[in-house]
Amino acid sequence: MQTATKQLWASLLAAIVGSLCCVAPLVLLTLGISGAWISQLTALEPYRPIFIGVMLVFIGLAFRQLYIVPARCSPGEACANPQFQRRQRQIFWVVVLGLAALLTFPWYAPYVIT
Repeated sequence: MQTATKQLWASLLAAIVGSLCCVAPLVLLTLGISGAWISQLTALEPYRPIFIGVMLVFIGLAFRQLYIVPARCSPGEACANPQFQRRQRQIFWVVVLGLAALLTFPWYAPYVIT
């Protein structure tokens, strides 16, 4: 189960990097930080599809690890506990919803920023 956790963290990092061009300026502006240099944060925009692809690969691997591949745990280990697996699956879906919000931010940003 540790592999699924690592894959979730990797997909979260890929999504954050992929959405830096869109989310970072809004976060900085809401914190009161402004300046002409903020417009330079869009330099990562051409790489956004690459980061989205990487994120989807890691999400797919984590899904596979959590739902398709049977857990290989000996009795007494933490992963043998059904509550542990349920909690990991819940965290997975919370992360997926957060990633979806980050990925779709460019589409709903005009309604938030106005």
